Amino acid sequence: MTAAPIQEDQQLNQRVKTHCCYCSMQCGMELLPAENPSGWEVKPSSSFPVATGRLCQKGLNSLVHAQHPDRLLTPLRRDYGAAGPGRAWSVSTMDDALDDIASRLQHIQQEHGPDAVSVFGGGSLTNEVCYLLGKFARVALRTRYIDYNGRFCMSSAAAAGMRAFGVDRGLTIPLDDIPLAKYIILAGTNIAECQPTMTPYLVAAKKNGAVIVTIDPRQTMTSKLGDVHVSLQPGFDSVFVNALLYVILEEQLYDRHYVRDHTNGLEDIRAAVRGYSPETVSGYTAVPAELIRAIARGFAKAETGIVLTARGVEQQVNGVEHTLNYMNLCLLTGKMGKPGCGFGAVTGQANGQGGREHGQKADQLPGYRMIDDPAAREHVAGVWGIDPAELPGKGVSAYELFDRVLDGEIKAMIVLGSNPLVSCPNSKRVKEALERLELLVVVDLFETETAEYAHWLLPGSSFLEAEGTLTNLEGRVFHRPGALASPGASMPDYQLISQLAERLGRGEYFRYESPEDVFAELCRATAGGKADYSGMSYDRLRGSGGLFWPCPAPDHPGTPRMFEDGRYYHADGRARLHGITPGLPAETVCTEYPYILTTGRLGNHYLSGAQTRRTPALLKKAAVPVAELHPVVAERLRLRLGDRVRLTTRRGSLVFEVKITESIHRSTIFVPFHWGGELSVNQLTSDALHPISRMPEFKICTVRVERVARESLENKS
Repeated sequence: MTAAPIQEDQQLNQRVKTHCCYCSMQCGMELLPAENPSGWEVKPSSSFPVATGRLCQKGLNSLVHAQHPDRLLTPLRRDYGAAGPGRAWSVSTMDDALDDIASRLQHIQQEHGPDAVSVFGGGSLTNEVCYLLGKFARVALRTRYIDYNGRFCMSSAAAAGMRAFGVDRGLTIPLDDIPLAKYIILAGTNIAECQPTMTPYLVAAKKNGAVIVTIDPRQTMTSKLGDVHVSLQPGFDSVFVNALLYVILEEQLYDRHYVRDHTNGLEDIRAAVRGYSPETVSGYTAVPAELIRAIARGFAKAETGIVLTARGVEQQVNGVEHTLNYMNLCLLTGKMGKPGCGFGAVTGQANGQGGREHGQKADQLPGYRMIDDPAAREHVAGVWGIDPAELPGKGVSAYELFDRVLDGEIKAMIVLGSNPLVSCPNSKRVKEALERLELLVVVDLFETETAEYAHWLLPGSSFLEAEGTLTNLEGRVFHRPGALASPGASMPDYQLISQLAERLGRGEYFRYESPEDVFAELCRATAGGKADYSGMSYDRLRGSGGLFWPCPAPDHPGTPRMFEDGRYYHADGRARLHGITPGLPAETVCTEYPYILTTGRLGNHYLSGAQTRRTPALLKKAAVPVAELHPVVAERLRLRLGDRVRLTTRRGSLVFEVKITESIHRSTIFVPFHWGGELSVNQLTSDALHPISRMPEFKICTVRVERVARESLENKS
């Protein structure tokens, strides 16, 4: 599949500018005409200020999936009641598809009520599409049931940020601050593989004399950058950080003036850490007491310092508390709002930041407004031209949508830009829910594992065709131009949403000539909110390397570094320190399940693998998931060359190839999650949810590990 450029000033002999579709760095890239099957060659762009003119292996190969021969180019349908793997599709037109889908949605809602229909969005969609999806659910469908796959990414960090700072922006600092830090703590984040083009910022910090500490059950590529690695069993972050806070308070290393003038809650921390001396915590974690003291002193005494966390800390039933404790470190030592100082939760998805700011989350409206706030409802309803009373209330989290299906409340679901059958925990339960839906509409590039259960499969837009804005991990909003024309019957997602709204009788609220029109409305809807984009426009974004929110006026420069004036987003302007009492995970090891299963990403794959498993250069580096375990475990199992392992949790059992490595904690088994079917580790993971963030506990479930001998595999084959 080849396509011509759509940028007005581009011809076939010129460069076409766009951005990578993968991680939250959103690196700039250029397409150059080339004599190859695709017609294009991908090169990094030096004009976008974030990635310092680099692309990782995924970025360099990002064109492949968008032009893959399996890409969906026309709507496909199945008879209702006949969905499922292996069932035949029939080809349709987009008009017939939208007509039938609208008719079916109306029938279901007439019979069962507005909330019988749900929407499941994605964190890689543009801000405009995220915004429209939330508006579509609440205005066109009038359902409260919308959430998105970003719930599995940033919800615990977001909840912690709201509690500590009164606002959620992944990084409170620009990336340019990292080289200014003299002490950096990286907890549960594998930047070198998950955000590779962020690594040069850490390297620059090291060249400037920074000490880097990594905290993780695995010694990852990121750990190799560090000066100190703390091998911590999953679930023990709050225990460990309490010991750091204990030392900082005991030795009076905290910033008294900053704590006095800008925070509340010091005494809560004093009480919480009283029983967590380094010697006590060393007994729990096997981390030497002197190392704990050295890290605490090093961070507290450093002139500048940054703490960065990610999913390793957050995807737990105690993830909000773990994250709050790392925030405590920054607040207690006064390392906020200054060059080289701050906290950051490293966003995973392409638009993981923007995706949660504009209405895809079950309880939010655009601008990071809460849907149960009367003033927020009035403002957004005014922008949309409806009565605030028409807005539904808050719904439930992404995983809980499938509970509502199984309970019989939700009868239909529209999935855009997500593959929940692979990305959800305890995914056999999700499969059961998909099978029960009276209508499943999936909009995607491919027939994903989720789409196998769809009644309608509609062709979606790739990053090459979808003009719009995105918000990267720093909170930098930028414009991504459309690069190539839409192939086949596909159309831009904003047009698809608008045309479906028209058929549902709500088209008057969805009349847009371009993504720029959508963004202009989005900016009005966010005005006065915490994530305020109202000072932005396409013209401003096109003429710059992006603007950081909040940006509340057309002459406002944006806010690269938050809290420079010492004021936070709570009503009194002060940050909140939180005393954390460590809690247990949902499952604890026992005789039957004596190890911990944890999951994560690989450098050459992305999310559910729908794109990267269709990219040969990436797939060949990791064709199947491999279970990593410690030599001590291998010895207990008497593993031999060619053996595999069977992993069994309370939800099921799967067999994996195995890698024996000393770089993993001896209590822990690691499996990447980028595969579907019988290679999908999320069949085994726990669906226990954090009580506030509703984040599933992907990072901890107990597991039994058994040897599967090579001979038995050969006999079965």
